[in-house]
Amino acid sequence: MLELYRLVSIVLSIMLNTQVSSSTPESVAHPRRWAALAVLVIAVLLLAIDGTVLYLAVPALTHDLAPSATQILWIGDIYSLALAGLLVTMGTLADRIGRKKLLLSGALAFGLASVLAAYAPNAETLIAARLLLGVAGATLMPSTLSIIRNLFPDARERTRAIAIWSAAFGGGAAIGPLVGGFLLEHYWWGSVFLVNVPVMLALLVFGAIVLPESKDPSPGPFDLASAALSLVAVASFVYAIKHLASAGLDTVTAVSALIVVSAGVVFTRRQRRLATPLLDLTLFKRPAFTGAVAANFVSIFALTGLLFFFSQYLQLARGFSPLQAGLAELPTTIASIGAIALVGWSLARFGRGHAVGAALALTALGLALVAVAEGSENYLWLALALVPVGLGVGIAGTLTADAVVSSVEPRKAGAASAISETAYELGVVFGITVLGSLMSVLYRSGLDLPATLDAAQRASVQDSLASALSVLEPGSELVHHAQESFVGAMQATSLVAAAITLVAAVLAWRVIPSHRE
Repeated sequence: MLELYRLVSIVLSIMLNTQVSSSTPESVAHPRRWAALAVLVIAVLLLAIDGTVLYLAVPALTHDLAPSATQILWIGDIYSLALAGLLVTMGTLADRIGRKKLLLSGALAFGLASVLAAYAPNAETLIAARLLLGVAGATLMPSTLSIIRNLFPDARERTRAIAIWSAAFGGGAAIGPLVGGFLLEHYWWGSVFLVNVPVMLALLVFGAIVLPESKDPSPGPFDLASAALSLVAVASFVYAIKHLASAGLDTVTAVSALIVVSAGVVFTRRQRRLATPLLDLTLFKRPAFTGAVAANFVSIFALTGLLFFFSQYLQLARGFSPLQAGLAELPTTIASIGAIALVGWSLARFGRGHAVGAALALTALGLALVAVAEGSENYLWLALALVPVGLGVGIAGTLTADAVVSSVEPRKAGAASAISETAYELGVVFGITVLGSLMSVLYRSGLDLPATLDAAQRASVQDSLASALSVLEPGSELVHHAQESFVGAMQATSLVAAAITLVAAVLAWRVIPSHRE
């Protein structure tokens, strides 16, 4: 994926940050904050890897466990459903019981669930283990970001720390398939889960030593009814979108949508009545907070939908091997070096809102250039087009996450972080579903298949380019035609993604405050 650029930025950011002096007195800033950040990076990196490492293992576990088609879908979806549905609840819970305590408890649960998944004797057990992994994962994401908010009171240091956090998350998602491929080549499918255990043990040991505890000193009671309503609303929403993409508008989709609306309305009304709500809706009255969450959602929506198909484009349409495809994405990784170096400069030069807007506009330009370059035979033009994408997303992703946690007081950092992460997860789901569906429709509409194809071949070719290549004769005119249709669909989708990202740029420019720092 294009977000591979973030992995390199981890090392670079650490090198930059070790030489930064804080303007905040050392009595306020935690003396071991950079060591603590390294522990948080471990948690986020592993969580991101686990989100994508399963993809390559599906054929192997299908052979061993013989799951049904429905069970295969649940093995993949139950993790994201639990994760997205519980982020708000866990973020608020972290503010109440302590972020360190919840983080370490979640890490222990994540390790145990990984062992259960690795040795699952049947599909039902694996689904249950994936559910537990999602629940445990929901404790890690908001806890890490809220701990950073409390570790780094100095705004400049916090911005760089969040850059490292963002890099770990993006880099982990990018290298997940690589880790999975290596493990599956040498071991059984369960190894993709078992690799989590030693890392989680390290997280528990070093986290207990270097992480400070922090929480809201007067959080009020925890409302279980609100937690249940938020879980039902978000999980049903994610499920409805996924089902709509796979099965279309049917009774299940309609019922899921009705549940979303009902639970959402009741949840919102309940939060307004409670003295200590699970989700503080007054946060959305702050332009910096609302603008950052919205801009992050829209940009992730646009980018994820495009990037989901990018590796397929490189391998199926351009004929690259998996290794060549990974190397072809290196321009974005290299661009991350410039992105990290430019974060502080852009913040001081333009102010936060204008810097985010300019970064997203740069991303939109890059996406438009990618659309043009995807039709070029010379890879050089595509490589050059990827550079502004890496620069723009690197800067915008760091500053929007920073804007969210910086717009609230430290005691509310968990709740704010959870909202930001929920917006991110929903952006991923929407991007893959909406833009992915658009891509499929455009691909099919571009096909002009001859009547000589039998029904089975026609269905395979219309399903996807990967299916087409499996049934058509290599190098035939039909293969070339299917590839052209796929490239045309990618170009159109890239332009749509560019337009959506440009909307996010305008939103960020106008809504997020731009006081220069």
